[in-house]
Amino acid sequence: MATKFSMLLFPIVFYAFGSLVDANGSIFDITKYGAKPGTADVSKAMMDAWKEACASTTPSKLVVPKGEYTMHAVELKGPCKSHITVEISGNFKAPTDPAQFKGEDTWVKVEHIEGLTFMGVSGGGVFNGQGETAWKQNDCAKTGTCNSLPYNFRFNFLTNAVISHISSVDSKLFHMMILGCKNITLQDMVVSAPAHSLNTDGIHIGRSDGVHILGAKIQTGDDCVSVGDGTKNLKVEKVTCGPGHGISIGSLGKYEKEEDVVGVYVKNCTLSNTDNGVRIKTWLNSFASVASELHFEDIIVNNVTNPIVLDQGYCPYNHCKAKVPSKVKLSNISFKNIRGTSSGEVAVKLVCSSGSPCQNVEVADIDLKHIGRVGPAVSECANVKPKASGKLNPPLCNKLVSDTAGTASH
Repeated sequence: MATKFSMLLFPIVFYAFGSLVDANGSIFDITKYGAKPGTADVSKAMMDAWKEACASTTPSKLVVPKGEYTMHAVELKGPCKSHITVEISGNFKAPTDPAQFKGEDTWVKVEHIEGLTFMGVSGGGVFNGQGETAWKQNDCAKTGTCNSLPYNFRFNFLTNAVISHISSVDSKLFHMMILGCKNITLQDMVVSAPAHSLNTDGIHIGRSDGVHILGAKIQTGDDCVSVGDGTKNLKVEKVTCGPGHGISIGSLGKYEKEEDVVGVYVKNCTLSNTDNGVRIKTWLNSFASVASELHFEDIIVNNVTNPIVLDQGYCPYNHCKAKVPSKVKLSNISFKNIRGTSSGEVAVKLVCSSGSPCQNVEVADIDLKHIGRVGPAVSECANVKPKASGKLNPPLCNKLVSDTAGTASH
């Protein structure tokens, strides 16, 4: 238990670092570099202030005073010479036209830093991507290519970092990408976008070790939290999700040489009016990979279409070239104490691959009241022998299905 919750110490450690800045370090205020609230682009001022703060040999603080700023794409890049704190009292708006990003894949990119605190204060830290125009240009459903628009944030290759009280609004594509990070805490985050915003995953984690999401309110048009390959020791706690597609591991197996996923713990989360609740998804006709130690516990679902999903027949938009069983090996999985209401007929779906059946799946204390028009609720199973205990509503595996039929929904 001590290991599981050790990440809670990081906010204390890094806020302590931040408090040292005023006494011993340097403060870099973007308004001293020419930034002014209004419609003028402040990206140069932001990067100029960052460059000097990053070069400081003592702990430094980059400050954004209160105000509404307009900012084009920026890259806050290390390595830095000492711990750096970014303290944001103001708010930012991105250009509405994706063409103004000039091919950049991200609005705010923060990368290659060891020792970082990045936080909103005094009601600031709102980053509005103004994505409405971009969503109309998203042709992912037709082409299967979904990376043509900029993310609001990419946090790449950070070590020992805390990101807190940041709000990402109306991103043009994913809100936040966490890639190649080690020991990073995201605390009290807000993600906001309407249900019709395509491919706007809230927080996506990939190839990172020791990420802790502690407290987040996420409303978006895709997965609230999504987990990609190479993720290890991820803890997701106290997240509220909805609208959205739920909290998802995967999709896995789409690309060759994906890294293993080991250790994902989702606990004390609430999902309301979402398409899915907690979900694991791997592609049909996939490449081989492994995912293990995947655990969901103490989850509340309110009016969720598919509360529990393990789907190894994932095939969004019917883009699978062949109906070949998934080669992703899943093992040591648990769904425990999940309760609430299901609006869909399939309340529990455990559809494993006929080519590589799931191993050691545990289901305990499930109580999902059916409130949909079509019912009663069922529990679909394929190629799995789950260990069951406690109350199970609906009864476990009362409908057998195929894993190669393919799931068309995203």
